Amino acid sequence: MLTDRDWFGGSPEDLRAARAAVDLPVLRKDFTVDARDVADARLMGADAVLLIVAALSDAELASFHALATELGMTALVETHDETEIERALAVGARVIGVNQRDLVTFAVDTERAVRLAPLIPDGVVRVAESGVRDADDARRLADAGYDAVLVGESVVTSGDPGRAVEALGVARPAR
Repeated sequence: MLTDRDWFGGSPEDLRAARAAVDLPVLRKDFTVDARDVADARLMGADAVLLIVAALSDAELASFHALATELGMTALVETHDETEIERALAVGARVIGVNQRDLVTFAVDTERAVRLAPLIPDGVVRVAESGVRDADDARRLADAGYDAVLVGESVVTSGDPGRAVEALGVARPAR
């Protein structure tokens, strides 16, 4: 859930509403650049926080990951390449995302997650992010070893978000 008003049009109230509406884990998907962002995510009711390796120093990544864990949250540690996966593993990340969208050009490489999946060890939850448009994409990523997909744009821009999620063909996880 995006909570940044200025850049994404979200709000803390949106996250709180999502938390109240579902039994599923809720992710605060904003750019985490300060320890206070991690603490705020917990105060808003988030179960997980996004840590983008490309946006953080090694010290920040380690500190924010440890704080999220201490606060009882999961850190989704987002990567884009081999070096970032190594950095995520170095801080003990248990959930690693591979974002197929380039943060500079915003171009989507729909093969990136497939290429990088073998670098994420067994026992670490693999999440493919961005560029997941339909059930075929979700199936291809599951076949590559991904445990989950993080989908935003294709659901948000659809006329019926519930139907868009169903069309992905992904099972609703038990809690």
